[in-house]
Amino acid sequence: MATDRIDADTAAVLVGDAVTAPSMHNAQPWRFVFRRATGVIELHGDPERAMKRTDPDHRALHLGCGAVLFNLRVSAAWHGIGAEVGLLPDSSDAWLLATAALGTPTAEDQGLAVLYDALRHRHTSRRPFSDEAVPPPVLDGLRAAARLEGCRLTIPDRWHTEAVLSLVRDAEHHEEMDPLARAETDAWTAHPQGVAPAPRDDGIPAEAFGPRSAGPTPVRDFGRAHPVPDRGWAVFEEHPQLALLGTPNDTAAEWLRAGQALERVLLQATADGLATSMTSQPLEWPELRWAVRDPLESMGHVQMVLRLGYGPPGPATPRRPVTEVLELR
Repeated sequence: MATDRIDADTAAVLVGDAVTAPSMHNAQPWRFVFRRATGVIELHGDPERAMKRTDPDHRALHLGCGAVLFNLRVSAAWHGIGAEVGLLPDSSDAWLLATAALGTPTAEDQGLAVLYDALRHRHTSRRPFSDEAVPPPVLDGLRAAARLEGCRLTIPDRWHTEAVLSLVRDAEHHEEMDPLARAETDAWTAHPQGVAPAPRDDGIPAEAFGPRSAGPTPVRDFGRAHPVPDRGWAVFEEHPQLALLGTPNDTAAEWLRAGQALERVLLQATADGLATSMTSQPLEWPELRWAVRDPLESMGHVQMVLRLGYGPPGPATPRRPVTEVLELR
């Protein structure tokens, strides 16, 4: 497709699909610029939406922006448009994270279109999953999805899974003891009691908290500081199916690749009928992050811990309107 056929309305449609991507605390730390003359969409990070305490290096911010970039590629492919991506194209502008030159699709672009239906069905589920095992061929497909984006997905054994869950509990204790970390999470979490605040189009709403756990849980409990009436209790799966997404190095470019791999894996899992959530707590503390890595695997740096299984999907969480995140130039 020639760039002169890609107008502002088309760019808005692509961005509207892109922003369904996940981000830490649903902060949505991105903004876009569409260059009409060249048919290029720029992806910028938004430092005002960064987690200054628990993501001081902006690693998680880059992951979220990588995920939104992958969604942009999927949407473009479904609309018959190619997206030639360049990562970190301007060393003088640290917040210009990527460019996507829109044009004629390649065979690789066209292959992404099969994931389009999963874009708006993928939601983080903080509810219990069943004890049904994820079949090995499905896990192999998710590994292959990560490899297509230059990353690696490993499935920890029972011993290492328990070690990671122990690190999750350690990370929760770190946050409980750190008032700045607690305040940061609180800022992005709905307050269901008292005077109702104005509806917001970001953060974690109360309906996405999931039930309280009757025991150890592999998901973050956003409702711990904000009790929800009649929230209910549940027993989570005894042996969660975890997966570790990693990269050889730990640079900004690798974080963006990991974000794209993360979203590709999540969309493929959704298409395969799996429910998913992300367990990032131990990755937010440098003294714990190194221990998440499986010592028996040749993975350099763990970028995300995923939880996979069969269970109820999570609810849709709010997104900022396209008019707020897209600038036309």
